[in-house]
Amino acid sequence: MSPRLLRAAIYFRVSSDAQTTENQKPEVEQLVSGRGFQVVSTYEEQMSAVKKRPAYEQMLKDARKGKFHVVITWALDRLNRSMVGTLNDVLELDRIGVQVISVKETWLDTSGPIRNLLLGIFGWVAEQERARLVERTKAGMEQARRRGSRIGRPRARLDEDRLRELRGQGLSVRKIAEAMKVGSSTIQRRLGVGR
Repeated sequence: MSPRLLRAAIYFRVSSDAQTTENQKPEVEQLVSGRGFQVVSTYEEQMSAVKKRPAYEQMLKDARKGKFHVVITWALDRLNRSMVGTLNDVLELDRIGVQVISVKETWLDTSGPIRNLLLGIFGWVAEQERARLVERTKAGMEQARRRGSRIGRPRARLDEDRLRELRGQGLSVRKIAEAMKVGSSTIQRRLGVGR
């Protein structure tokens, strides 16, 4: 094993406060010990992957700074909630020279041309999934439109009298928007003017 790969980070995550990472630790520690990695950082979170994850973000920052060259996780789904998210995370880490090793997905822990092939397939699958997601989103929006649903944010409700009063005072669109606590574009649309 190259000395470059000896510096490692560990990432543990569970989805809620009611869960614990303790069941992930023995197998990860066994892998670390068996492979001779030097753990330089451990990141641990107890939250859903759909929420902002400060420990994960810090791990990515540290990876970009070259603090370690391997990220070890118990399973790939610990990195991200969705397949596309996981693929993108693995590809991003690989792009910056950080190998991801998963206790549960040993096929990812390969080297040479096989790893390059797997990462190429990962990239293609992620791209296809993104394209399908866009297609499904557009199809869903079109179906909602056909049913008569309005797509997008609900229109802001404005006190038209107050709007005319503020405009009559010579206030700018921005000042009116601030006073009425809405976006400038909402005021522009209602008045039919620019800024």
